[in-house]
This record gives sequence, C-alpha cells and structure tokens, in this order.
Amino acid sequence: MLGDRLSAAQAAEWGLIWRVVEDAALVDEATALARHLAQQPTRALALIKQALNASPGNTLDQQLDLERDLQKQAAATEDFREGVAAFLEKRPPRFVGR
Repeated sequence: MLGDRLSAAQAAEWGLIWRVVEDAALVDEATALARHLAQQPTRALALIKQALNASPGNTLDQQLDLERDLQKQAAATEDFREGVAAFLEKRPPRFVGR
C-alpha cells in the first residue's frame, strides 16, 4: 500500500514469496521446478489449484464441501491408483495425468 521497494530477501523473510535464488541460477531453478511438477500427478495439482482459487470467495463450510468433492474426484483417477500402488511396492510412481 505504501509503494516502498521490497527486497527479495525481505519478501522471503515476511513469507510473501516461497524461494529466493540468485539471478544466474534462476533458469536452472525454474527448469528443475517445472520438471518436478511435470512428474507429479498433474490432475491432482489442477484440483488443488481449483480449491485454492475458490477459497477466497467461499465460507468454511463451502470450502470444506468443495474439498470433499475434489478429494472424491482425485481418488477416482488413474494417478491415485498408481500412487497407492507405487507406495505399497516401494517404488517411484509413474504418473500419467489421468
């Protein structure tokens, strides 16, 4: 609100941003993060984003209902079954986005 400049270090300390990296490392860090996210259950990530996007306008009861419904959707995915199987078989999961 005041328009003051804020350093990345200060923003991180205040919890406004998740991570600070040196300029020279930015592309490598971003690429590594993108690769990591691409290996995750992308349908579940989309459902998480949907819940987060809805939360500012929802009451607690509405949000809990939405999250219940999204959990049901997530549990019906191929990636959920793969995640459980991988856990039980003690191997890395191979998610496909379905």
